[in-house]
Amino acid sequence: MTTNQKMTNFRWAICALLFFATTVNYLDRQVLSLTWKDFIALDFHWNDNDYGNITAIFSIFYAFISLFAGKFIDWMGTKKGYIWAIVIWSFGACMHAACGWVTMRLTGVADVEALRAVTKGSELALTISTISVWLFLACRIILATGESGNFPAAIKVTAEYFPKKDRAYATSIFNAGASVGALVAPLTIPILAKYMGWEMAFIIIGAIGFVWAGAWLFLYSAPAQSRFVNSAELAYIESDKDEPTAQDAAPKAADNEVKLSFADCFKHRQTWAFIVGKLMTDGVWWFFLFWAPAYFSELGHPSSSGMGQLLIFVLYLIVTVVSIYGGYLPKLFVEKLGMHPYTGRMRAMLIFAFLPIFAMFAQPLASTSVWWPCIIIGLAGAGHQAWSANLYSTIGDMFPKSAIATITGIGTMFGGLCSFAINKGSGMLFTHAEKLGDAFTFFGATGKPAGYMIVFCYCAVAYLLAWCIMKVLVPHYKPITK
Repeated sequence: MTTNQKMTNFRWAICALLFFATTVNYLDRQVLSLTWKDFIALDFHWNDNDYGNITAIFSIFYAFISLFAGKFIDWMGTKKGYIWAIVIWSFGACMHAACGWVTMRLTGVADVEALRAVTKGSELALTISTISVWLFLACRIILATGESGNFPAAIKVTAEYFPKKDRAYATSIFNAGASVGALVAPLTIPILAKYMGWEMAFIIIGAIGFVWAGAWLFLYSAPAQSRFVNSAELAYIESDKDEPTAQDAAPKAADNEVKLSFADCFKHRQTWAFIVGKLMTDGVWWFFLFWAPAYFSELGHPSSSGMGQLLIFVLYLIVTVVSIYGGYLPKLFVEKLGMHPYTGRMRAMLIFAFLPIFAMFAQPLASTSVWWPCIIIGLAGAGHQAWSANLYSTIGDMFPKSAIATITGIGTMFGGLCSFAINKGSGMLFTHAEKLGDAFTFFGATGKPAGYMIVFCYCAVAYLLAWCIMKVLVPHYKPITK
């Protein structure tokens, strides 16, 4: 009798795999941000604008390819699609290590010491920086191609393995891999770069993805076909598969009855609500991810120093600890207050939208103690991760499973556009502000600090604005049924 069968919990093993994949994803993404200022820039004579160009092009290509990555995952299936994604991005991550060698071959410079000895501002230095930037861009494009598949695949797997009431919590757990990756990164990457060279940092971190791919091949299959999922757990996973809710105007159609073409997705307000949520906020997280190490370096604590590593570690420790509850809050709203999952999610997102407001105080308080911006950026980052976990889960609330990865990819593309704008704009802004010095002012700050103040102010208000627009577009829960 299956009614008395003890339920297996293999869905949480799958969630752990998604968590580790996201951790690896962000570790690979962080290697450059933690090595460029103290190691790579010295070899290739980069400035802020060079780094801004690399992160911006990565973001825009990530945005472009994400538009198709979700559709690819839906077409290929989660098992094969995820394998393709992580193998491609791991290969791209490892390829960064060859950029120095290729640059030396193309410029005729004998070794790294000779690269660093080139006179700053000379024609040769400009050639070295230009060639190296293009080489890194090529590697970042490969990295972006693979990484664009991570979240569409992970969100699709979550919808396969968890009922609606648990999806935000499961998403918050695997999404915490982003902050855990950023947490582990400053403790490992600068040390690898310092003692083994920045090239080995890319190779060692990149190779982890290939190990994960082997585990995924062995463990994953759809719940109904999995040898690790018994009938009791399968019944729980599918417990709300076709159930109507009190707030539904009509019973929800079965997922296999609803098919959306790529063009059809853009006809629904629900798609545009998700797009707005990603477009206005994703760049904030990527700004923190790519520029926080450089910001602390500007404050006198480079990532290669013990204090710099501690600051980044504490920042992402705050993000990790606080954001893990981001997906649990709507679960409480549903179970304790009887809210509909979508209503509870939107309520939680409004609460988390207030955390980034503190970002506008990061720069003014930096003169008091470097720990203030560390804590404030940590809280703002936690707000983003909690917001993001719930935002992703709104897709499963309203869209058929057959379209989940596609919608995720569409939203991720627009999120990448925001990231491109912030990272490209930040690189240009900081270089311009530094050049003008005291002549550049904003809210009492001058020079490059004024540039940071401008970006922090946008980060502070982005989430509340996004939530308001989303609420206007989709005031009440309305699933896609045709």
